[in-house]
Amino acid sequence: MALQDYTDQGGKDTRSGFGVGMLELGRNNPNVVALCADLLGSLKLDDFVKEFPERFVQCGIAEANMISVAAGMTIGGKIPFATTFANFATGRVYDQIRQSVAYSGKNVKIAASHAGLTLGEDGATHQILEDIGLMQMLPGMTVINPCDFNQTKAATLALGEHVGPAYLRFGRPKWPNFTPENQTFEIGKAVLMNEGKDVTIFATGHLVWKSLEAARQLEAEGVSVELINIHTIKPLDEEAVLRSVSKTGCAVVCEEHNVIGGLGSTIATLLAKGKPTPTEFVAVNDSFGESGTPDQLLAKYGLETVNVYQAAKKVLNRK
Repeated sequence: MALQDYTDQGGKDTRSGFGVGMLELGRNNPNVVALCADLLGSLKLDDFVKEFPERFVQCGIAEANMISVAAGMTIGGKIPFATTFANFATGRVYDQIRQSVAYSGKNVKIAASHAGLTLGEDGATHQILEDIGLMQMLPGMTVINPCDFNQTKAATLALGEHVGPAYLRFGRPKWPNFTPENQTFEIGKAVLMNEGKDVTIFATGHLVWKSLEAARQLEAEGVSVELINIHTIKPLDEEAVLRSVSKTGCAVVCEEHNVIGGLGSTIATLLAKGKPTPTEFVAVNDSFGESGTPDQLLAKYGLETVNVYQAAKKVLNRK
């Protein structure tokens, strides 16, 4: 596909993609169960619970207990999806995830909504920007950050077949829905959205759309952009990363996360070992968030289309 093939099919929140995916999973696999920490509506699980009430556990505001219950369910062959806000799904229960899920290698899927700055008005206490770092540091943990409704649904379905601990990160706001409706989601395989030769833009989550807009502006000015959607942060598609920068000679990494510990850090480590490359980063600069609309926050913290564009221009001058 090329840049012109990706058009907004209408704004949809990625958390709704998770909800639709869970309903389909439930119909296809009787071992899939859902757990929630008193946020049923926010996680879009209403349809799943209506159709499969016996396969839902409301754990209440007790996230640590929810993770422990989910780990126990796997012993009986269940495939539990433990759901809550990203801040509570990671920072609040890191010990339980580390000991009962990751260290034990349990087949628990941690499905985390309301991640990043685009949570909006709830403010810094809820806008976790460290979760990708926390999760990818755990041995054996798969970390997935899809970019739109369609890709979130596809990722949810893929995780139903995946065996092992996994973290699925998605968001609250309505967002452009631009990837194919019935796509095949391959865990650990980056998506080449546009082939180019001058600069590579690696993007994940909501920032894929911003990067797509920036790539269109750059292409209109004669800059050949290679755009790669890194939906799986761990395991990283190292081959795709190295192949691309070997061709373009410079890169920009874009994410709705702290610049420390996220996709940018992961790619920088890979390049330092295998292919030192001029690289710029579009991410939150070691800061907490604050209250505001998603658009206001993306602008203030430098996660807009213009920031991706400027980063690409800057790194091109460093080649």
